[in-house]
Amino acid sequence: MNTEELRDYCLSLSADVEEKFPFQQFKAAKDVLAFYISGHMFCYFDINDLHHVTVKCRKDDIPSLLEQHSWLSKPYNGNPKYWIGIDATKDDTEIVRKLIEDSFFLVRKKKR
Repeated sequence: MNTEELRDYCLSLSADVEEKFPFQQFKAAKDVLAFYISGHMFCYFDINDLHHVTVKCRKDDIPSLLEQHSWLSKPYNGNPKYWIGIDATKDDTEIVRKLIEDSFFLVRKKKR
C-alpha cells in the first residue's frame, strides 16, 4: 500500500472519520497523519515512511499477530499493550485493511 491508498481506506470507513496532522510542534513528527473517530485516534503514520503504520489492537490479539506476521511489530510511539505497528511496505494488503478496520471499530465502540 502507498500513502494515498492508506489515507483513502481510513477515510472510507465512515463519513465521520477526521484526518489531522496533530504533531506539528515536533520536527520529527510533523508529517504524521492521524485518523480519528469520535475525537479519538485509531490510525497514524508518517506520510513519507510507511514502515510504521500504527493502529489500535485488542491486547489479547497482539502476541499471536506478532508471532504470525514478521511485518508487524511494536508500535511507533504508542503503548505496545494496546497498539501494533505495521510495515506497510511489506504488507499483505487484506490483513492491513482488516487491522485498520478492527482499530476503527474498537475505538468507535469505546467512545460511543
